[in-house]
Amino acid sequence: MGHLMPRSLPVLGFLLLGACAGFGQPAQPPVVHPEGANIIGRQQVIAATHEDTLIELARSHDLGYVELAAANPDIDPWLPGEGTEVVLPTAHLLPPGEQEGIVINLAEQRLYYFDDPGGPVSFPIGVGREGADTPLGTTKVVRKREDPTWHPPASARREDPSLPRSVPPGPENPLGDRALYLGWPAYLVHGTNEPYGIGRRVSRGCIRLYPEDIRALYPMVAKGTAVRVIDEPVKIQEVQGALYLEAHPSLEQASQIEEAGAFEPESVPEVRERLVAAAGEAADLLNWPAIEDALASRRGIPVRISLRPGEVAAVPSAAETEGLLSSLGDQLLGAWTELTATTTAEAGDLE
Repeated sequence: MGHLMPRSLPVLGFLLLGACAGFGQPAQPPVVHPEGANIIGRQQVIAATHEDTLIELARSHDLGYVELAAANPDIDPWLPGEGTEVVLPTAHLLPPGEQEGIVINLAEQRLYYFDDPGGPVSFPIGVGREGADTPLGTTKVVRKREDPTWHPPASARREDPSLPRSVPPGPENPLGDRALYLGWPAYLVHGTNEPYGIGRRVSRGCIRLYPEDIRALYPMVAKGTAVRVIDEPVKIQEVQGALYLEAHPSLEQASQIEEAGAFEPESVPEVRERLVAAAGEAADLLNWPAIEDALASRRGIPVRISLRPGEVAAVPSAAETEGLLSSLGDQLLGAWTELTATTTAEAGDLE
């Protein structure tokens, strides 16, 4: 069994009673990269304090629990320890396919919104637990509601006969204070009254966001916005002429992390063919040791997998990966700043 963690974080029973289904600062503004960069955010490393836990660090840095645990497989989630370096997986390759509206990647447990004028933004989410899976496919936002009323489905009332037929807005309402209703009946994108379920498989199929994140997303999204739900644990994108791979635990592996603190290795169907196709004529420059390591470890961190001519194939160290992503973020942000300044000056000249 790979990816051993010192302690597991079991799914708490009270989290399973939420909708079909604090603290927390407002969502931080994203690091914006030039259009077509295929990556958002910037990798970070912080030093833990003696009172930190991974679940609290996830909330305070707008991450999900499993994605933070996967990025730090050797850290005790309950007691990282004073001064322990914690990797924050806050750089994200964009998901494959059409980049419009809302894209929800279940394996990654992240929602991407592409229609914001400032560029793509992303939020951690909670998804359907085993046996109550969030459906895949395409739909749209059909209505929006602040302070929604929750109507527990029959399955919820069977599990808890004390549940009323409707739960009004307030602290007992598992929908939180904002909800986006989808074209799929009974499925919503909404807030939560149990924020520590974000980044975990605990809902009855709905998509949950931290309260501060649904408040940030809600005004951006218009009725009719397209919604696409995928299950893609492995993302491949070209960034500034180099090929990157980002591998996450599958939904089954995420459940194993929750239940046992470790996950069993899984193969990725047709991944070699996808990589060779993405590399095109530069397929002979693919760094297969780095690819195999990323697919085995599933840390959810973008890893450069294309070699420069003359470079020797090897697995990059954690420090090299983190330094490269930080440098890449700085370069792309600088390019975007320069482009924005030029565009602003040109617009001024038109007047």
